[in-house]
Amino acid sequence: MLFSSITFLFLFLPVVMAVYYMVPDRAKNVILLIASLFFYAWGEPVYVALMILSILFNYFCGRDIKAREGDPGKAKLSLAFAVTVNVLILGFFKYYGFLLDTLNSILPTDIPYRELPLPVGISFYTFQAISYIVDVYRKKADPQKNILYFALYISMFPQLIAGPIVRYVDIEAQLRNRSISARRMGQGVRYFIIGLAKKVIIANTVGAAFEQIAAMPASSLSVLTAWLGVFSYAFQIYFDFSGYSDMAVGLGKMFGFEFKKNFDYPYISESVTEFWRRWHISLSTWFREYVYIPLGGNRCSVSRNIFNLMVVWTLTGMWHGAAWNFIAWGVYYGVILVMEKYVWGVSLDRLPGIVRHIYTIVLVLVGWVFFFSPSLGYALRYLGSMIGGGAGIVDSEGAFLLFTHWLLYLLAVLGSSALGLRLLSLVPRLIRNGKAGTAASVIIYMGIFVISVAFLVTDTFNPFLYFRF
Repeated sequence: MLFSSITFLFLFLPVVMAVYYMVPDRAKNVILLIASLFFYAWGEPVYVALMILSILFNYFCGRDIKAREGDPGKAKLSLAFAVTVNVLILGFFKYYGFLLDTLNSILPTDIPYRELPLPVGISFYTFQAISYIVDVYRKKADPQKNILYFALYISMFPQLIAGPIVRYVDIEAQLRNRSISARRMGQGVRYFIIGLAKKVIIANTVGAAFEQIAAMPASSLSVLTAWLGVFSYAFQIYFDFSGYSDMAVGLGKMFGFEFKKNFDYPYISESVTEFWRRWHISLSTWFREYVYIPLGGNRCSVSRNIFNLMVVWTLTGMWHGAAWNFIAWGVYYGVILVMEKYVWGVSLDRLPGIVRHIYTIVLVLVGWVFFFSPSLGYALRYLGSMIGGGAGIVDSEGAFLLFTHWLLYLLAVLGSSALGLRLLSLVPRLIRNGKAGTAASVIIYMGIFVISVAFLVTDTFNPFLYFRF
């Protein structure tokens, strides 16, 4: 079930919220857990059993690590077992087909296998489970004794399928006790409407333009069309994913939870390093806390630090998908971050801000080509078209798309920075009467919601990119 669907907006969410607010506090977690399992089973009726097994396994692993804390060797062994099982389950569903295809291509074998659909959200809830058991081992968190609370932490539907990746230590207290107020509810609705508009109005529309360009052979694209394609994808994936994250944060507030933001206007960055501090913050934080720092972080020799960075970014690429283009994407960013840190970072800081911004955007757009390409060969052909190796500089296809979508691209540019929200709140701020300003704000956001629903009703193109990650 998608957040950006009529079923969710006008059936599932109203019913769940009505029941949630009516029941006493001690029953709210039960209602939210039942709703979360139903939400997941709506689209994954078979794999809900896998999630329940993950909940039970990690719950008892956390208790076992705590029970063995008096013997560090046994506690570490228990931790290693829990992490290994989680990684193997994730690896099986995400990578076994890729590994067999690779073996079949390099060896004189033809190992048959049945391709299994990837369980939605498995990358996210598996990383949450690993962070929990590692934090229990590090004594940063006490193991949860109430299995209902732990099950809710793993399966909570607002952030289950697309994050943000929530660390247990950040919401442990909220699982036991949280407050719900009209102010928090209003903030949650505002976040949700903004996220819905990002997803439905901008991401889906520019996504349709990208799909039109992606359907053309890469070598037949003009420079204009190729750049429009990669800009369209850059806007699609940002507004798609950040929109979903905003909706998750908003839903969390509606149910009394506070989730950390997952995006902080990454396209305004003036270095690739800054970009990755602002993009998918919860994933970057996870890899820093549970991979980079345990490897030694930057408190080591230069060569070791370079190795650590490359490991982290190779794994980041693999997390996003089982294909060589994702691995190349991760290695690409690993190399750039190493170069910014040890080679040209100081020189970059001396350049004017606009030059640093252009530098960052160009490198990020090149990265997106590796990300959306079905193969490395396609990525190289597409990059060739971006520099004139395709069908010339301008063609009718690119000119038509630019002419018909220029206003949408302008809206996407505004929405990629804080300026978009400032413009949205301009009218309420200009009204000096507090109640009138609040009423104006309500009217504006309700108008955005109505327009978003109209887009949903009339548009059949409503994918969600991160479902496959």
